[in-house]
Amino acid sequence: MAIDKVRWGVLGVAHIAVSKVIPAMQKGEWTEVVAIASRDRKKAEGAARSLNIPKAYGSYEDLLADPAVEAVYIPLPNHLHVPWTAKSAEAGKHVLCEKPMGLRAEEAQQLLSVRDRTGVKMGEAFMVRTHPQWLRARAWVRSGRIGELRSIGGFFSYFNRDASNVRNVPEYGGGALLDIGCYPVNISRFMFGEEPSRVLGLVERDPEWNVDRLTSAMLQFPSGHSVFTCGTQLVPYQRMQFLGTRGRIEIAIPFNAPPDRPCSIFLDDGRDVLGSGVAEEKVDVCNQYTIQGDAFSKAIRGHGEVPVDLENAIANMSVIDAIFRSAESGRWESP
Repeated sequence: MAIDKVRWGVLGVAHIAVSKVIPAMQKGEWTEVVAIASRDRKKAEGAARSLNIPKAYGSYEDLLADPAVEAVYIPLPNHLHVPWTAKSAEAGKHVLCEKPMGLRAEEAQQLLSVRDRTGVKMGEAFMVRTHPQWLRARAWVRSGRIGELRSIGGFFSYFNRDASNVRNVPEYGGGALLDIGCYPVNISRFMFGEEPSRVLGLVERDPEWNVDRLTSAMLQFPSGHSVFTCGTQLVPYQRMQFLGTRGRIEIAIPFNAPPDRPCSIFLDDGRDVLGSGVAEEKVDVCNQYTIQGDAFSKAIRGHGEVPVDLENAIANMSVIDAIFRSAESGRWESP
């Protein structure tokens, strides 16, 4: 039986969209990218030519008015996520929006009534949630391979001192926690299968731009703790560790999983600290953006659920809000 592909439009020509997400979605079984829009029509036309997208629009409104477009992917700067998700839904389009869903949980909550009134699917683009390496790691935890999961630790960093980059503009929702710290928050919730009861945040802000450039957090869950550091002016690095009562899991490239080589997961049976009990498992080559697009498209066609739904996105934002509050108050804060 032929697959009824979902016809997608893209709002914006952000680097992540044209270099990673769109080419990956074009390889999907359930996705077809039929249109792209930019407020600069020439940019839209250039992206359409290079990516073989049939239609290019000089405004987001024009794309949303196209009846052939069923769903939209939104890679716009953070402060535009909520307004354009709402406008897309009002136009009858399903929406896959880049993380974070909003600048604050309260802002993202506004989308609940929009989604329920319009009946569209809405999801947050945490592509890691559908990557096989994370599904395998969570299955190991659920099956007791490391005993009881008690502690999570992680790092995520890169170096960016470009003043014009949206990640360094506070009005656009820049900074480390919203850009990359949201990943260890999300994954900690994913692996524990719980929500944290309280959090502690430590933030260092760039003296010139006032965005957080170095943020660390402690999350207290019913089953254990998660501790992570993220930074936008550090050596590029990422790693996640999961320690149980009997073993340990380590994800080598947890977030920017490469699409052209296998990923490595390390399972330590805990026999000693020398690594004698560490076994490496390879995860077959795959593209997490292709998987994400197909999973969302299948949900639109009634096959499965949205991988990261709006309620999950709001819960993640609530934790991020609490980390920022804690950094200001100097106290534990509850999401």
